[in-house]
Amino acid sequence: MKHLIIAALGTIGTLAAVTAAQAATTTTFNVRITISAACDISTTAPTDVNFGTQPSTATNVDNQGALNVNCTPSSPYTITLDNGQNGTDANSRKMSNGTALVPYQLYRNATRTAADVWGSTTGTGGNVYSGTGSGTTQSVPVYGRVPSTNFPAGSYADVITAIVTY
Repeated sequence: MKHLIIAALGTIGTLAAVTAAQAATTTTFNVRITISAACDISTTAPTDVNFGTQPSTATNVDNQGALNVNCTPSSPYTITLDNGQNGTDANSRKMSNGTALVPYQLYRNATRTAADVWGSTTGTGGNVYSGTGSGTTQSVPVYGRVPSTNFPAGSYADVITAIVTY
């Protein structure tokens, strides 16, 4: 009988230990992150618009370069181009060689129409490039045209500043 009582007490102790070991309580917690939109236009260098060497009799000399922009996925952005160092507006850009100036134009589309001129005007009637971020570097073509090369021989250049807004 003693053995039965001890065995029974041992079983009760084991049951109590199992019940205590299986007791649980729970809680919850949040996992959070706030992601802000970002765009970068300077990490990957742009490709210059280089019209090369042309005879002074050439007209409508076309070439293109590219800007590289990396923006947050699904984030809208715009890219503006300034007037360069010698232009008073987007329609009067000029490359210089001393005091000699050669007019040129930059466009958002390969059609190179007046409606495609790329500038810095936003809103209705704007002439900026608009895109949507993909989370990877996107190459944005910059189409250029020199309408006439009937200017003094020499090397001409201009510098354009591109700004991405998001």
